[in-house]
Amino acid sequence: MDLENICQEVIEIAKTAGAFIAGERINFDLKLVESKGKANFVSYVDKTAEELIVERLRKLMPDSGFITEEGTAFDTGEKYRWVIDPLDGTTNFIHGMPPYAVSIGLLEGDEIVLGVVYEISRDECFYAWKGSKAMLNGKEIHVSEASATEEALVVTGFPYGIIKNSDAFITTIKHLMANSHGIRRLGSAATDLSYVAAGRFEAFWETGLSPWDVAAGALILRQAGGIVTDFKGNDNFLFGGEIVATNHNYFIEFQSIIETNYYKL
Repeated sequence: MDLENICQEVIEIAKTAGAFIAGERINFDLKLVESKGKANFVSYVDKTAEELIVERLRKLMPDSGFITEEGTAFDTGEKYRWVIDPLDGTTNFIHGMPPYAVSIGLLEGDEIVLGVVYEISRDECFYAWKGSKAMLNGKEIHVSEASATEEALVVTGFPYGIIKNSDAFITTIKHLMANSHGIRRLGSAATDLSYVAAGRFEAFWETGLSPWDVAAGALILRQAGGIVTDFKGNDNFLFGGEIVATNHNYFIEFQSIIETNYYKL
């Protein structure tokens, strides 16, 4: 398996999907939006982009399987599975505001071995594969060196519908607001992870996520020198619905804040 060559192919697929999405945004009509639940939207743009990505990836790796947000493919795959979010940040997209991204990860068994996140609004393509450096538009990226909350800019996301563990979430927000450089909410988990990889944020946490939200970004972040776990510091972030992601220096403090607030209070 030549992951480097495959990654280059996936970059082109992500950019092709991104060009389609950007073109549709120009004359997009909110009347075409469907609701999958409270504040959880989908449109023909998501579905068509996913179909495009799946078709191209099938040609690239015919025996691979798929885990897709919009359910356009159900191939199981014995060894390799693509994890696809064709438009991460749909709510941003339909309102005409950034960021929104194409996210494509590749699993070998349960291990993430390749990730591409193409943030469309800024034409920024983040990518990495197992054993590689993390890259942004052809240049190497690294996590920041900050080591404490007082040096950190943190990003998070709000789950759709009723927030589970709302007291823990609010407690964490209050602590970080009082002690960090601030908190941001961009609306695209794939972008959040990529920005931590590039040193723009020091840490990210969120609950209620799905594999397609985090697979690609998590691999990119790890290859950039970061750490990705679930809230308890274990490895169940891909399918476990919760994620902590930081640079290497800040991980112990930040993960402790999240675990204490969500599981020990």
